[in-house]
Amino acid sequence: MSDTAETPALTSPYEALPPRMRGMSVNQIAEIADMAREDPEVIKLWIGEGDLPTPPFVVEAAEAAMRAGQTRYTYSQGLPRLRQALADYHQRHWGVEVAPDRFAITAGGMNAIMQAMQATLSPGDEVIIPGPHWPNLAATVNVCGAVPVTVPLRRGADGGFSLELADIEAAITPRTRMVAICSPSNPTGWVMPKGEMIALRDLVRARDLWLLSDEVYNHFTYGNAIAPSFLELCEPDEKLLVTNTFSKNWAMTGWRAGWIVVPEGLSGTFASLCQYNTTSIPTFIQYACIAALDQGDDFIRTMVARCRESRRIFCEGLGAIPGIRLQPPEGSFYLMFSVDGETDSRALAIRILREAKVGLAPGTAFGDDPDGKLRLCFAISPGLAEQAMERLSAFFRRG
Repeated sequence: MSDTAETPALTSPYEALPPRMRGMSVNQIAEIADMAREDPEVIKLWIGEGDLPTPPFVVEAAEAAMRAGQTRYTYSQGLPRLRQALADYHQRHWGVEVAPDRFAITAGGMNAIMQAMQATLSPGDEVIIPGPHWPNLAATVNVCGAVPVTVPLRRGADGGFSLELADIEAAITPRTRMVAICSPSNPTGWVMPKGEMIALRDLVRARDLWLLSDEVYNHFTYGNAIAPSFLELCEPDEKLLVTNTFSKNWAMTGWRAGWIVVPEGLSGTFASLCQYNTTSIPTFIQYACIAALDQGDDFIRTMVARCRESRRIFCEGLGAIPGIRLQPPEGSFYLMFSVDGETDSRALAIRILREAKVGLAPGTAFGDDPDGKLRLCFAISPGLAEQAMERLSAFFRRG
Protein backbone atom coordinates (compact mmCIF):
# COMPACT_ATOMS: atom_id res chain seq x y z
CA MET A 1 0.00 0.00 0.00
CA SER A 2 1.34 3.41 -0.87
CA ASP A 3 2.23 5.83 1.92
CA THR A 4 1.41 8.73 -0.37
CA ALA A 5 -1.84 10.46 0.52
CA GLU A 6 -4.25 10.88 -2.33
CA THR A 7 -4.05 14.42 -3.72
CA PRO A 8 -7.45 16.14 -3.53
CA ALA A 9 -8.93 17.50 -6.73
CA LEU A 10 -8.25 21.19 -7.09
CA THR A 11 -11.17 23.58 -7.40
CA SER A 12 -11.14 26.69 -9.52
CA PRO A 13 -10.76 30.04 -7.74
CA TYR A 14 -14.43 30.76 -8.46
CA GLU A 15 -15.58 27.42 -7.03
CA ALA A 16 -13.50 28.11 -3.93
CA LEU A 17 -15.44 31.26 -3.14
CA PRO A 18 -18.12 31.11 -0.40
CA PRO A 19 -21.65 30.65 -1.81
CA ARG A 20 -22.63 34.22 -0.90
CA MET A 21 -19.82 35.50 -3.14
CA ARG A 22 -20.61 33.15 -6.04
CA GLY A 23 -24.22 34.25 -5.86
CA MET A 24 -23.50 37.97 -5.87
CA SER A 25 -25.81 39.63 -8.37
CA VAL A 26 -24.83 42.10 -11.06
CA ASN A 27 -25.83 45.69 -10.31
CA GLN A 28 -28.07 46.44 -13.27
CA ILE A 29 -27.74 50.21 -12.83
CA ALA A 30 -24.00 49.93 -13.36
CA GLU A 31 -24.55 47.40 -16.15
CA ILE A 32 -26.69 49.85 -18.14
CA ALA A 33 -24.35 52.75 -17.35
CA ASP A 34 -21.32 50.79 -18.55
CA MET A 35 -22.93 50.48 -21.97
CA ALA A 36 -22.56 54.21 -22.64
CA ARG A 37 -20.53 55.96 -19.95
CA GLU A 38 -18.23 57.47 -22.57
CA ASP A 39 -20.93 58.42 -25.08
CA PRO A 40 -21.20 62.25 -25.02
CA GLU A 41 -24.58 62.16 -26.76
CA VAL A 42 -26.29 60.24 -23.95
CA ILE A 43 -28.16 62.19 -21.25
CA LYS A 44 -27.17 60.18 -18.21
CA LEU A 45 -30.00 59.82 -15.70
CA TRP A 46 -29.20 56.30 -14.51
CA ILE A 47 -27.05 56.94 -11.42
CA GLY A 48 -27.87 59.05 -8.35
CA GLU A 49 -25.55 61.90 -9.15
CA GLY A 50 -26.19 65.57 -9.91
CA ASP A 51 -24.58 67.52 -12.73
CA LEU A 52 -23.14 70.34 -10.60
CA PRO A 53 -19.41 70.26 -9.80
CA THR A 54 -18.24 70.20 -6.21
CA PRO A 55 -18.49 73.78 -4.91
CA PRO A 56 -15.21 75.77 -4.98
CA PHE A 57 -15.06 76.33 -1.21
CA VAL A 58 -14.94 72.56 -0.68
CA VAL A 59 -12.23 72.03 -3.29
CA GLU A 60 -10.21 74.94 -1.88
CA ALA A 61 -10.39 73.52 1.63
CA ALA A 62 -8.98 70.20 0.41
CA GLU A 63 -6.22 71.96 -1.54
CA ALA A 64 -5.27 74.13 1.45
CA ALA A 65 -5.16 71.07 3.69
CA MET A 66 -2.89 69.22 1.27
CA ARG A 67 -0.54 72.21 1.00
CA ALA A 68 -0.49 72.40 4.79
CA GLY A 69 0.72 68.80 4.96
CA GLN A 70 -2.57 67.16 5.98
CA THR A 71 -1.72 64.04 3.99
CA ARG A 72 -0.89 61.63 6.79
CA TYR A 73 -2.77 59.06 8.86
CA THR A 74 -5.30 60.43 11.33
CA TYR A 75 -7.94 59.22 13.79
CA SER A 76 -9.67 56.14 12.38
CA GLN A 77 -13.05 57.44 13.58
CA GLY A 78 -12.46 60.82 11.92
CA LEU A 79 -11.01 64.20 12.82
CA PRO A 80 -12.47 65.58 16.06
CA ARG A 81 -13.18 68.87 14.24
CA LEU A 82 -15.18 67.00 11.61
CA ARG A 83 -17.20 65.07 14.17
CA GLN A 84 -17.98 68.34 15.97
CA ALA A 85 -19.03 69.91 12.66
CA LEU A 86 -21.40 66.97 12.14
CA ALA A 87 -22.85 67.46 15.62
CA ASP A 88 -23.41 71.15 14.84
CA TYR A 89 -25.01 70.26 11.48
CA HIS A 90 -27.54 67.90 13.09
CA GLN A 91 -28.36 70.45 15.78
CA ARG A 92 -28.86 73.15 13.14
CA HIS A 93 -31.17 71.15 10.87
CA TRP A 94 -33.00 68.70 13.15
CA GLY A 95 -32.62 70.27 16.57
CA VAL A 96 -31.04 67.13 18.02
CA GLU A 97 -27.98 66.93 20.24
CA VAL A 98 -25.70 64.14 19.11
CA ALA A 99 -22.41 63.73 20.94
CA PRO A 100 -19.43 64.08 18.57
CA ASP A 101 -18.06 60.70 19.62
CA ARG A 102 -21.18 59.02 18.19
CA PHE A 103 -20.07 59.90 14.64
CA ALA A 104 -17.70 57.71 12.61
CA ILE A 105 -16.36 58.89 9.25
CA THR A 106 -16.62 56.36 6.43
CA ALA A 107 -15.62 55.97 2.79
CA GLY A 108 -18.99 57.17 1.51
CA GLY A 109 -22.51 56.11 2.42
CA MET A 110 -21.92 52.63 1.00
CA ASN A 111 -19.12 51.96 3.49
CA ALA A 112 -21.31 53.35 6.28
CA ILE A 113 -23.98 50.76 5.46
CA MET A 114 -21.35 48.03 5.19
CA GLN A 115 -19.93 48.86 8.61
CA ALA A 116 -23.41 49.03 10.16
CA MET A 117 -24.11 45.51 8.92
CA GLN A 118 -20.65 44.15 9.73
CA ALA A 119 -21.18 45.29 13.32
CA THR A 120 -24.62 43.81 13.82
CA LEU A 121 -25.28 40.82 11.54
CA SER A 122 -24.32 37.17 11.86
CA PRO A 123 -24.65 34.53 9.14
CA GLY A 124 -28.27 33.52 8.73
CA ASP A 125 -29.74 36.67 10.28
CA GLU A 126 -32.59 38.31 8.39
CA VAL A 127 -32.91 41.98 7.48
CA ILE A 128 -36.31 43.38 6.50
CA ILE A 129 -36.13 45.93 3.67
CA PRO A 130 -39.07 47.72 2.02
CA GLY A 131 -38.93 47.36 -1.75
CA PRO A 132 -38.36 48.50 -4.43
CA HIS A 133 -35.01 49.24 -2.80
CA TRP A 134 -31.51 50.36 -3.71
CA PRO A 135 -29.75 47.14 -4.85
CA ASN A 136 -26.61 47.79 -2.80
CA LEU A 137 -28.61 47.54 0.42
CA ALA A 138 -29.72 43.95 -0.11
CA ALA A 139 -26.34 43.04 -1.62
CA THR A 140 -24.57 44.23 1.53
CA VAL A 141 -26.80 41.98 3.62
CA ASN A 142 -25.77 39.05 1.43
CA VAL A 143 -22.08 39.92 1.61
CA CYS A 144 -22.36 39.75 5.42
CA GLY A 145 -23.83 36.26 5.15
CA ALA A 146 -27.30 37.38 6.19
CA VAL A 147 -30.61 37.20 4.31
CA PRO A 148 -32.55 40.19 2.90
CA VAL A 149 -36.31 39.90 3.29
CA THR A 150 -38.27 42.31 1.09
CA VAL A 151 -41.65 43.68 2.12
CA PRO A 152 -43.53 45.62 -0.56
CA LEU A 153 -44.02 49.32 -0.66
CA ARG A 154 -47.66 49.20 -1.70
CA ARG A 155 -48.67 51.20 -4.74
CA GLY A 156 -51.96 53.06 -4.88
CA ALA A 157 -54.16 53.71 -7.88
CA ASP A 158 -52.47 57.11 -8.25
CA GLY A 159 -49.04 55.46 -8.55
CA GLY A 160 -47.89 56.59 -5.11
CA PHE A 161 -46.04 54.34 -2.67
CA SER A 162 -46.81 53.58 0.98
CA LEU A 163 -45.49 51.20 3.65
CA GLU A 164 -47.80 49.16 5.86
CA LEU A 165 -46.42 48.49 9.32
CA ALA A 166 -48.42 45.27 9.37
CA ASP A 167 -46.33 43.99 6.43
CA ILE A 168 -43.13 44.53 8.43
CA GLU A 169 -44.62 42.89 11.52
CA ALA A 170 -45.75 39.88 9.47
CA ALA A 171 -42.23 39.44 8.05
CA ILE A 172 -40.55 39.23 11.46
CA THR A 173 -39.27 35.76 12.36
CA PRO A 174 -36.98 34.43 15.12
CA ARG A 175 -34.07 35.11 12.73
CA THR A 176 -34.91 38.78 12.14
CA ARG A 177 -32.12 41.03 13.34
CA MET A 178 -32.72 44.37 11.65
CA VAL A 179 -35.20 46.56 9.79
CA ALA A 180 -33.54 48.83 7.19
CA ILE A 181 -35.33 51.99 6.03
CA CYS A 182 -34.34 54.50 3.34
CA SER A 183 -36.50 57.62 3.57
CA PRO A 184 -36.69 59.69 1.43
CA SER A 185 -36.46 56.61 -0.69
CA ASN A 186 -34.17 55.56 -3.45
CA PRO A 187 -35.70 54.61 -5.90
CA THR A 188 -39.35 55.54 -5.23
CA GLY A 189 -39.20 59.04 -3.69
CA TRP A 190 -41.47 57.84 -0.84
CA VAL A 191 -41.05 59.75 2.42
CA MET A 192 -41.98 57.99 5.66
CA PRO A 193 -44.40 60.13 7.69
CA LYS A 194 -43.26 60.96 11.21
CA GLY A 195 -46.19 59.10 12.77
CA GLU A 196 -45.21 55.93 10.92
CA MET A 197 -41.59 56.40 11.99
CA ILE A 198 -42.74 56.49 15.63
CA ALA A 199 -44.81 53.34 15.10
CA LEU A 200 -41.83 51.54 13.54
CA ARG A 201 -39.57 52.71 16.37
CA ASP A 202 -42.02 51.24 18.87
CA LEU A 203 -42.18 47.96 16.93
CA VAL A 204 -38.41 47.45 16.79
CA ARG A 205 -38.19 48.38 20.47
CA ALA A 206 -40.80 45.77 21.35
CA ARG A 207 -39.06 43.10 19.24
CA ASP A 208 -35.51 44.11 20.32
CA LEU A 209 -34.34 44.66 16.72
CA TRP A 210 -31.77 46.95 15.15
CA LEU A 211 -33.05 49.84 13.05
CA LEU A 212 -30.87 51.05 10.17
CA SER A 213 -31.95 54.41 8.76
CA ASP A 214 -30.36 55.57 5.50
CA GLU A 215 -31.02 59.35 5.58
CA VAL A 216 -28.98 60.41 2.57
CA TYR A 217 -31.81 62.38 0.90
CA ASN A 218 -33.34 64.16 3.92
CA HIS A 219 -32.87 67.64 2.43
CA PHE A 220 -34.44 66.65 -0.89
CA THR A 221 -38.13 67.07 -0.15
CA TYR A 222 -40.68 69.13 -2.03
CA GLY A 223 -43.07 70.24 0.70
CA ASN A 224 -42.44 72.76 3.43
CA ALA A 225 -39.81 71.01 5.55
CA ILE A 226 -36.90 68.60 5.31
CA ALA A 227 -37.58 64.96 6.10
CA PRO A 228 -37.56 63.94 9.76
CA SER A 229 -34.70 61.90 11.21
CA PHE A 230 -34.96 58.89 13.49
CA LEU A 231 -32.41 60.72 15.65
CA GLU A 232 -35.29 63.00 16.67
CA LEU A 233 -37.32 60.03 17.87
CA CYS A 234 -34.86 57.62 19.50
CA GLU A 235 -32.79 57.70 22.66
CA PRO A 236 -28.97 57.91 22.34
CA ASP A 237 -28.49 54.34 23.61
CA GLU A 238 -31.08 52.65 21.36
CA LYS A 239 -30.30 50.13 18.63
CA LEU A 240 -30.35 52.81 15.92
CA LEU A 241 -27.73 53.24 13.21
CA VAL A 242 -28.08 56.25 10.89
CA THR A 243 -26.03 56.35 7.69
CA ASN A 244 -25.34 59.33 5.46
CA THR A 245 -22.92 60.71 2.89
CA PHE A 246 -21.39 63.94 1.64
CA SER A 247 -22.06 62.79 -1.93
CA LYS A 248 -25.53 64.15 -2.60
CA ASN A 249 -25.89 67.39 -0.60
CA TRP A 250 -22.57 68.88 -1.68
CA ALA A 251 -21.93 67.23 -5.08
CA MET A 252 -19.09 65.13 -3.67
CA THR A 253 -19.85 61.69 -5.11
CA GLY A 254 -16.27 61.02 -6.16
CA TRP A 255 -14.75 62.15 -2.86
CA ARG A 256 -15.97 59.00 -1.09
CA ALA A 257 -16.81 60.48 2.29
CA GLY A 258 -19.75 59.61 4.52
CA TRP A 259 -20.66 59.04 8.13
CA ILE A 260 -22.55 56.80 10.49
CA VAL A 261 -24.24 57.78 13.76
CA VAL A 262 -23.86 54.97 16.28
CA PRO A 263 -25.50 54.27 19.63
CA GLU A 264 -23.99 55.70 22.77
CA GLY A 265 -21.26 53.37 24.03
CA LEU A 266 -20.27 51.91 20.63
CA SER A 267 -17.72 54.53 19.59
CA GLY A 268 -14.81 52.19 20.28
CA THR A 269 -16.36 49.38 18.26
CA PHE A 270 -16.85 51.61 15.22
CA ALA A 271 -13.43 53.23 15.59
CA SER A 272 -12.02 49.71 15.22
CA LEU A 273 -14.31 48.94 12.28
CA CYS A 274 -13.13 52.11 10.54
CA GLN A 275 -9.55 51.09 11.25
CA TYR A 276 -10.00 47.63 9.77
CA ASN A 277 -12.06 48.81 6.78
CA THR A 278 -10.11 51.85 5.60
CA THR A 279 -7.69 52.95 8.39
CA SER A 280 -9.29 56.35 7.78
CA ILE A 281 -10.42 58.33 4.78
CA PRO A 282 -7.80 60.84 3.53
CA THR A 283 -7.16 63.62 6.03
CA PHE A 284 -7.38 66.43 3.47
CA ILE A 285 -10.79 65.15 2.33
CA GLN A 286 -11.98 65.41 5.92
CA TYR A 287 -11.04 69.10 5.90
CA ALA A 288 -13.11 69.47 2.72
CA CYS A 289 -16.01 67.83 4.56
CA ILE A 290 -15.70 70.35 7.39
CA ALA A 291 -16.00 73.16 4.85
CA ALA A 292 -19.06 71.50 3.29
CA LEU A 293 -20.81 71.27 6.65
CA ASP A 294 -19.86 74.74 7.87
CA GLN A 295 -20.36 76.67 4.62
CA GLY A 296 -22.61 74.52 2.47
CA ASP A 297 -26.21 75.19 3.52
CA ASP A 298 -26.77 77.66 0.67
CA PHE A 299 -25.40 75.12 -1.81
CA ILE A 300 -27.89 72.52 -0.54
CA ARG A 301 -30.73 74.98 -1.09
CA THR A 302 -29.49 75.58 -4.64
CA MET A 303 -29.38 71.83 -5.32
CA VAL A 304 -32.90 71.29 -3.99
CA ALA A 305 -34.31 74.24 -5.98
CA ARG A 306 -32.86 72.86 -9.23
CA CYS A 307 -34.23 69.41 -8.43
CA ARG A 308 -37.67 70.85 -7.72
CA GLU A 309 -37.86 72.47 -11.15
CA SER A 310 -36.47 69.43 -13.00
CA ARG A 311 -38.91 67.22 -11.08
CA ARG A 312 -41.76 69.40 -12.38
CA ILE A 313 -40.52 69.10 -15.95
CA PHE A 314 -40.36 65.31 -15.86
CA CYS A 315 -43.60 64.80 -13.94
CA GLU A 316 -45.58 67.04 -16.27
CA GLY A 317 -43.92 65.70 -19.41
CA LEU A 318 -44.18 62.00 -18.60
CA GLY A 319 -47.60 62.43 -17.02
CA ALA A 320 -48.94 63.73 -20.34
CA ILE A 321 -47.94 60.57 -22.23
CA PRO A 322 -50.65 57.89 -22.54
CA GLY A 323 -49.69 54.60 -20.89
CA ILE A 324 -47.25 56.06 -18.37
CA ARG A 325 -48.23 55.94 -14.69
CA LEU A 326 -46.45 57.98 -12.05
CA GLN A 327 -46.94 59.93 -8.86
CA PRO A 328 -44.68 62.96 -8.23
CA PRO A 329 -42.08 61.83 -5.68
CA GLU A 330 -42.31 63.42 -2.23
CA GLY A 331 -38.56 63.30 -1.75
CA SER A 332 -35.11 62.22 -2.99
CA PHE A 333 -34.22 63.13 -6.58
CA TYR A 334 -35.62 60.07 -8.32
CA LEU A 335 -38.79 59.50 -10.30
CA MET A 336 -40.03 55.94 -10.72
CA PHE A 337 -42.70 55.43 -13.34
CA SER A 338 -44.45 52.48 -15.00
CA VAL A 339 -45.05 51.88 -18.70
CA ASP A 340 -48.24 50.01 -19.58
CA GLY A 341 -47.68 46.78 -21.45
CA GLU A 342 -43.98 46.54 -20.56
CA THR A 343 -42.82 43.59 -18.46
CA ASP A 344 -39.05 43.63 -19.17
CA SER A 345 -37.73 46.95 -17.85
CA ARG A 346 -34.10 46.00 -18.49
CA ALA A 347 -34.79 45.47 -22.19
CA LEU A 348 -36.81 48.69 -22.25
CA ALA A 349 -33.99 50.67 -20.63
CA ILE A 350 -31.55 49.34 -23.24
CA ARG A 351 -33.93 50.34 -26.07
CA ILE A 352 -34.29 53.85 -24.66
CA LEU A 353 -30.52 54.14 -24.30
CA ARG A 354 -29.89 53.08 -27.89
CA GLU A 355 -32.81 54.80 -29.61
CA ALA A 356 -33.38 57.94 -27.51
CA LYS A 357 -29.89 58.39 -26.06
CA VAL A 358 -31.25 58.73 -22.52
CA GLY A 359 -29.82 56.54 -19.77
CA LEU A 360 -32.38 55.24 -17.24
CA ALA A 361 -32.21 52.56 -14.56
CA PRO A 362 -34.47 49.50 -15.05
CA GLY A 363 -36.97 48.59 -12.37
CA THR A 364 -35.45 45.10 -12.17
CA ALA A 365 -32.38 46.69 -10.56
CA PHE A 366 -34.49 47.35 -7.47
CA GLY A 367 -36.21 43.98 -7.02
CA ASP A 368 -39.09 42.15 -8.69
CA ASP A 369 -40.61 44.33 -11.39
CA PRO A 370 -43.69 42.85 -13.06
CA ASP A 371 -45.05 46.17 -14.36
CA GLY A 372 -42.17 47.69 -16.32
CA LYS A 373 -40.89 50.41 -14.02
CA LEU A 374 -38.03 52.75 -14.84
CA ARG A 375 -36.14 55.15 -12.56
CA LEU A 376 -34.62 58.44 -13.58
CA CYS A 377 -32.47 60.83 -11.58
CA PHE A 378 -33.60 64.45 -11.92
CA ALA A 379 -30.68 66.07 -10.05
CA ILE A 380 -29.83 67.96 -13.23
CA SER A 381 -30.31 71.42 -14.65
CA PRO A 382 -33.83 72.26 -15.85
CA GLY A 383 -32.40 72.88 -19.34
CA LEU A 384 -30.98 69.37 -19.53
CA ALA A 385 -34.22 68.00 -18.10
CA GLU A 386 -36.11 69.66 -20.97
CA GLN A 387 -33.80 68.01 -23.50
CA ALA A 388 -34.19 64.60 -21.88
CA MET A 389 -37.96 65.00 -21.76
CA GLU A 390 -38.12 65.85 -25.46
CA ARG A 391 -36.25 62.66 -26.28
CA LEU A 392 -38.34 60.50 -23.96
CA SER A 393 -41.58 61.97 -25.25
CA ALA A 394 -40.58 61.22 -28.84
CA PHE A 395 -39.60 57.66 -27.91
CA PHE A 396 -42.77 56.78 -26.04
CA ARG A 397 -45.14 58.47 -28.47
CA ARG A 398 -43.80 56.58 -31.45
CA GLY A 399 -44.15 53.32 -29.50
